[in-house]
Amino acid sequence: MEDEDRLYRLNGIAHVAGYIDEEDVAYQLGLPIDGAPVSGCLTEFENLMEHGRPAWVWFRELFGELPPQSKVKQMTVCYTWFHERFRVLPADATDETVRVYARAYILMLLSSQLFADKNANRVHLRWLPYLASLDDLGRYSWGSAALAWLYRCLCRGTNRNVVNLAGPL
Repeated sequence: MEDEDRLYRLNGIAHVAGYIDEEDVAYQLGLPIDGAPVSGCLTEFENLMEHGRPAWVWFRELFGELPPQSKVKQMTVCYTWFHERFRVLPADATDETVRVYARAYILMLLSSQLFADKNANRVHLRWLPYLASLDDLGRYSWGSAALAWLYRCLCRGTNRNVVNLAGPL
């Protein structure tokens, strides 16, 4: 290992007294920290969609269907719908079906592990622009985005009215 003294740097206590930087995220999560930024305004992210397509039109194109209205809340879908719908890849899956299931799995990981809300029970459509081309996913700085999300959640936690933080916090 190139830098063995970093192995236990984030042992659950060290980061409380110190700080977490991009190299820590890259080391712990194995995510790239170099590359294109993962960015976009969350309040108007639909304007960032390719050629101005509405998010739900793009959702149907990427996943082949829309979730039931009862599973939709604003620009999120219940995690359980994704999990139930895309749990098992059919044995006779075509290449396109494999891509759809891969997108669903990645979207669930992004929304429940790296960028989770307080309950980790909603899948946000803000990640659709990144899932459109699976080949381009590796060109983004996901480690930097995960670190920014962590700091955003920690800042929210300084509000005395906050009961839960997001995701694994």
